[in-house]
Amino acid sequence: MSATTTETITITPPQSIKGVATTANEPEDSSAGFGADSGIDLIEKLIEIPQFSDKYAERKWAKEHMAGAFRVFAKLGYNDGAGGHISLRDPVHPDCFWINPYGIHYGMIKASDLVLVNEDGRPVTPTKYKINKAGFMIHAALHKARPDVNAACHTHSKYGRAWSVFGKPIEMLNQVYEDFGGVVLGDEEGNSIAKALGPTKMNLILQNHGLITCGRTVDEAAGFFIALEQACEAQLLAEAAAANGLPKRLIREKEAMFTKEAAGTPEVIYMQFQPEYNMVLKETNGEFLQ
Repeated sequence: MSATTTETITITPPQSIKGVATTANEPEDSSAGFGADSGIDLIEKLIEIPQFSDKYAERKWAKEHMAGAFRVFAKLGYNDGAGGHISLRDPVHPDCFWINPYGIHYGMIKASDLVLVNEDGRPVTPTKYKINKAGFMIHAALHKARPDVNAACHTHSKYGRAWSVFGKPIEMLNQVYEDFGGVVLGDEEGNSIAKALGPTKMNLILQNHGLITCGRTVDEAAGFFIALEQACEAQLLAEAAAANGLPKRLIREKEAMFTKEAAGTPEVIYMQFQPEYNMVLKETNGEFLQ
């Protein structure tokens, strides 16, 4: 097993833009005249993860975003028959988690279809669905080992699976678990995956299998998955070009770490997923919220 600790490189937005200065003759939301001393930071106001005092309201919101993540994944072509799964730690009962029903296409999943299971894999609320045993083993181990991880995504996406066969990390990006032992049907393999993820990493490449991404919210985990899948695609294209004699110029670690610190926060990754979520919300008229 080998590991690198670099992250996805994105363009860093300005850290702050002071808010709108208004006069008695201007409406409060006027876009004219940015004032340096108004004390309103527009960038920070744009990146806010909802906070809840009511855990049941948080559960409803999180399940809706989880169902939305499946619709986004379906739209992006990440569905793979009955395989693949997303999990969500339950805000009301943190020792339990929600997971998708087995054999239902991502593009059909609604919030009401999600299955709440305990640490033994038993449903704790009435459901007509079964769950994927391999999926449960992976996600149960991750949630147990990492209390900070509230959501995790794993699907057999095309580029992630293709790049995983090389057993190499994405350059300046991530961590690889080289010893993946196949379909996860026992505790040992799930625990090994959790161990490979370690105490702080959020993304993992399973050799010859695919990708796992984690987050404090479903949105963060899904945002990471999309970014990592795109990075695998870019890496494959870069390798093909390099094989034909084009030299690669890697971003230096110092610059990569600087960008990661600024643009790899939970808030930024959460925000990266919102356009995708809002688009499927519009396209489906919110059907998955049911």
